[in-house]
Amino acid sequence: MRYIYKATVLLLFIFCDINSYAQVTELINELHHPDNKKIMVAAHRGDWRNAPENSLQAYKLAIEMGVDVIEVDLNKTSDGVVVIMHDGTIDRTTDGTGKPSDYTLKELKRFHLKNGLGITTTHTIPTLEEVMKLAKGKVLVNLDKSYPYYNEAYKVLKETGTVNQAIFKTDEHYQTVRNKYHKLLDSITFMPVIWLNESVAKQTIIDYQQAIKPVAFELIFDQDTSKILAENSFIKARGAKIWINAMWASLNGGHTDDMAVEQKDTKDSWDWLIAHGATIIQTDRPKELLNYLRKRSLHK
Repeated sequence: MRYIYKATVLLLFIFCDINSYAQVTELINELHHPDNKKIMVAAHRGDWRNAPENSLQAYKLAIEMGVDVIEVDLNKTSDGVVVIMHDGTIDRTTDGTGKPSDYTLKELKRFHLKNGLGITTTHTIPTLEEVMKLAKGKVLVNLDKSYPYYNEAYKVLKETGTVNQAIFKTDEHYQTVRNKYHKLLDSITFMPVIWLNESVAKQTIIDYQQAIKPVAFELIFDQDTSKILAENSFIKARGAKIWINAMWASLNGGHTDDMAVEQKDTKDSWDWLIAHGATIIQTDRPKELLNYLRKRSLHK
């Protein structure tokens, strides 16, 4: 009887593991197909309205609500461990002070994250390894602020078996990235960040697409008058999705999450972003955006 029980438990774990990997495989396939009509949703710093930003709990909640991507911000401790911290210091988001690099991981773990009201919680600063183990088989991960740490991050991804789930990014031009990271660039899923107010924006996109095959381009614009927004079919034609951020006006020309949620104006916010090519939307309102897209049959 004991053996039957153990065998049943083992089969259950195997079934759950296979089912989980089927889920992330579907997301990876969707990420690499720009013509898919579904809109992918990226949770900015996780579900930070219900847990401290960039905490394991914030990511767990975002995964449970069904987002496709979670966004993490990379930093590093004095003993070389990659951790998740948006700011250059821990002052705003924890009960400590100073830079992550001022502390070893053990020392950094003594501090606790604050919630949206500035109240200290029991949550601690997670490592990239902890986040990737949480995300494994479940969701894609956007590695923001990762450019200085590509090699260290890639090592973590290899060790956790999550290389295909992670999206590396930078706003550096192609040749700069190639010179710095050489062959690594050919081993990662990569997304250039393009500032549309730069005169070389279109040429930068073309340079990348002629040299490699980025999975997407993150377009950033404080004014919505760029010709690239109106004539972006050349991006998708070469096999890349278009990522647009809905968080605040300086990133999207004023077509924000808050306009959709607080002003009930989806026409000039999420609809506008979709009409101008967005196939991935990064949001501070993941629950509301998911519900909206599902009603329009634009998300599973």
